[in-house]
Order: sequence, then structure tokens, then C-alpha cells
Amino acid sequence: MSSSTAASGISPIADAAPVSLCAREPHVPADRLVAEMVPPPRFDSVRFSTYIPDPNQPSQFEAVKVLEGFAGGLGGAHALAGGKRGFFGFGKGRSKDKAPAGPRGVYLDGGYGVGKTHLLASLWHATPAEPSLKAFGTFVELTNLVGALGFQQTVQTLSNHRLLCIDEFELDDPGDTVLVSSLLRKLVDAGVALAATSNTLPGKLGEGRFAAVDFLREIQGLSAHFRTLRIDGEDYRHRGLPEAPAPYSEEQVTKTAYATPGASLDGFPQLLDHLARVHPSRYGALTDGLKAVCLTEVRPVPDQSTALRLVVLADRLYDREVPVLASGLPFDQLFSEDMLNGGYRKKYFRAISRLTALARDGKRLVESA
Repeated sequence: MSSSTAASGISPIADAAPVSLCAREPHVPADRLVAEMVPPPRFDSVRFSTYIPDPNQPSQFEAVKVLEGFAGGLGGAHALAGGKRGFFGFGKGRSKDKAPAGPRGVYLDGGYGVGKTHLLASLWHATPAEPSLKAFGTFVELTNLVGALGFQQTVQTLSNHRLLCIDEFELDDPGDTVLVSSLLRKLVDAGVALAATSNTLPGKLGEGRFAAVDFLREIQGLSAHFRTLRIDGEDYRHRGLPEAPAPYSEEQVTKTAYATPGASLDGFPQLLDHLARVHPSRYGALTDGLKAVCLTEVRPVPDQSTALRLVVLADRLYDREVPVLASGLPFDQLFSEDMLNGGYRKKYFRAISRLTALARDGKRLVESA
């Protein structure tokens, strides 16, 4: 019997006991990676009409207008290769032997929680093409796809798509810079439209993380593919909402895990160790079927590699709307001051924001346990 169970006085029942994420080692075949390149469950039903712009932020209204026009310009047969379809006014009235000039996609830049992913998913839904001709994934999922299929097969797989949406576009190392620059260049040449979100302007990707100046040409090449739309505003996840609940006792977390069908229960330090043994491309599969994630002994993450893995897990839980409840320290104390002031600070703030929202969702589970 675990210390958590003993402390709570709960006798585990085999068919009622929560699962352990640490006991899961999912295998994800490459074809599943491709098939799952669609908006995640949280954004399955979003549309431009369901995005509620902040009346004090005109850039949010402008983003909706531009993206609706962008989607409308993506109709027609994909056979117009070489990017000769017109969007953003490019490619219209041109000789079909002359490639259009200017950016070939749209890049949504703004702080966390201003609705960039909502807008990106809305664009995917609004684009007049079969789902098999549209791809949606995070930057990490895209690079993982290249790792699973190989570069040439990835180019071949995505080249017949009308649209590629890349969420959370961030460059963490020089290898990714060169890889993604080459991939997007190939896809643009094949006529694929691009859309991306990030907390960092495309010309600033990689800044503060590696010697970006050494790869300036590649980074500028990436930037040239996009028209940037700045979206201002505050984090909607906390707009007018109460503060996230404080951490619970270990007994409360354990009791709730046993009372919630489909919940997982793990010690936070043990889960961090397990994440190091599972490739981030499998974190989505790691959470398959979960109705809640219960964690005990939450404490600051020990190093940046661990922190970045936790960010990916937080993103996958948020995408899947999995409530989180925890004992130990509150989520805003997960990352050190050095981390929050460093090159990955926007990732860490996004993770805090999302985990806080999921903790708020978990409050009802405690109250009903």
C-alpha cells in the first residue's frame, strides 16, 4: 500500500484504484501521429463566431477579420501548385508561370491566454478542405513527426495539404531551426499555406536560448514566410475569474483520485522522472482516457530539461481538458526565478496559466468526492 493510500485510510480496490501515469509507456505508431494532426478536443468546436474579442483590444477584432479572409482564399483545387493560389492578395491576376511574392502564411503573435490557439483552430475549421487536406499540430508535434517519418516522407505526406497550422511555434535549438526552415520552404514551394502561433515574433525565434545570431539567415528565412498579426490582451483564462484553488492535502488528493473514475494518482517527483523516459511525442498518448490527474508532493522542478518536459505535458492536459489537483506547492512556484527570467520564460508562464486553469477545473472533483 502506498504512503498516500495509508495516510488517507483508503483500502485500494483493484478495479476502482486510480491508474498511475508512471506505469504507462505508450507506443505511438507514425500513422497515428499523422491522423491526430487535427485541433485537440478543447478546440474541436471553436469557430471564429465563438471567439469573443476584448472590446478594449482592436487587434483581436482585426485578427478575426484577417483570418476569415485568409481561410476564404484557401478554396479551390490543390493542383494549383507552387503556391500560386491567392491569399492576402498575393498570387491574384498573376501569370501561372510566375510565383507570387511576399509572405505565404500568417503568424499570430501575442501573450499567453489571448486566444491564439482558438483562432488558429477556427482557421483550420473554416478552411474549405477535407480534414485529410489540413494539418494542425504543435511545433513539438511537427518536429516529432519528422523524427518518426523522416524528412523526405514528412514533406511528401504534407505537400498535398491545403493548410498547415503550427501551434506554439518556438525554436529551442539550432537543429530545429535548420530543420523547420527547410521543411517549410519545401511545403511553401508545394503550395501549402501556413499559419502559426507563438509568444515570440518570428524574427526573434530562438532569442535567449542559443546563439541565434549564428542562424540568423535561417531565422530570417522562416520570418519571410509569414505576415505577422499582433494580438494584444490579457490572459482570458483569468479574466474576471476567481483565483485558482490552493493546493490540497495529500489525503484530499488521494481520496479524490479513488472517488473519480478514470483518474490517475502519482507522486510529482516520480512523474517527473518518468517523463524523462517517455518521448514528448507520446505525452498525448500517456494521458489517453484520463478524467483527472492527481498529484502529490508538488515541488519546484529541479532543472530546465525537466521543466520543458513538464511544459509539454501541461499543454497536452490542457488540450484534452483534463482537470488537475495537487498537494504540495502551488503551480506558480514550479519554476525558479532564473527560469522565469530566461529564454524559455514564455513557455513557463503559459504552463503556469494552463495548469492554474486545470486546477480550477479540479476543484469540483474535490467537492464531490
